[in-house]
Amino acid sequence: MAFKEYRIGSMMIGGALGLSMCITIFLPSFDLRSAVSTKVALEKQLSAGYEIGFSYADPTLMGVNRPITVNLDTDPKTGEKLDPAVTAYVYPVGVPMPPNIRHPENLGKGVVDLSISQGQITKASISPGIVFTIAEGEFDGKALSYIENATATRGWSPDAALTTAGDKNTRYISKGKTEFIAQGCWWCHTLLPEQTQDWQAFGAPPYLGDFNGESPTAFGSDRKAPDLLHVASRNSSREWMMLHFFNPRLVQSHSIMPRFDYLWGEKDAQGNTIDFAKWRLEYKEFADGKRVYPPEVPDYAPDSEVRALIDWVLSLK
Repeated sequence: MAFKEYRIGSMMIGGALGLSMCITIFLPSFDLRSAVSTKVALEKQLSAGYEIGFSYADPTLMGVNRPITVNLDTDPKTGEKLDPAVTAYVYPVGVPMPPNIRHPENLGKGVVDLSISQGQITKASISPGIVFTIAEGEFDGKALSYIENATATRGWSPDAALTTAGDKNTRYISKGKTEFIAQGCWWCHTLLPEQTQDWQAFGAPPYLGDFNGESPTAFGSDRKAPDLLHVASRNSSREWMMLHFFNPRLVQSHSIMPRFDYLWGEKDAQGNTIDFAKWRLEYKEFADGKRVYPPEVPDYAPDSEVRALIDWVLSLK
């Protein structure tokens, strides 16, 4: 009997080992390029860039060497009005290209064909910099979104696009996603609504093609806070986000989210030194009922880390 039990145990261990080896060896060999990139995937990879995790371009996760997203209502080359306005993804000189520009065959059938033939993405180069947009086309009778190299097709240069957009229409989405990962936000927040009652609260779950080219994905781990995949569709207030990140209790009195006021840095938007100790003391007086209103949250500086984080959060629609 004892020998039989050992034999059954050995068979179970061997089976588990064999299954794990199948998962390790065979699953990665499947061709995932059959997952055609959706417009969501193109937006994510162009706004995020080469890689959001640790990389040679940004080894300390400071958000450097990242693309910049801009909204253009004027053509950077001709000065003519653009109607409708165009979202462009600016890659200054030396900023690494996203994975599916480096390996366009991964874009999926139709999208790669249009991106090469119509979008001229094979002419993209990091040395002079590049500006990408997303265009709409048709392949085999099916409407598809594809990547357009606007530097080649429209003559747009990175410097001209950034100047034309101005700070008001500039979004540091790539740097903001880096902040999301570096600050550990994914420990509590997910970016993956489930096919359950999540539909009613957080919006529809994503498609497989939405993740084509994203590196890395940021699904989240164990949800302890709301899913953020469509958060900007529910709340697009930059002012609310600013209060929430500085001290979540300003907008949700029982929030368990930690403060991220340190992402403001030392100076506010006017260049004044932020007195965090004074602010927290005044907030405690407010929480204790000793003052009617909480202290005002300082405006963040244009180059602050929190500005980038909010830019990214408000891109999630």
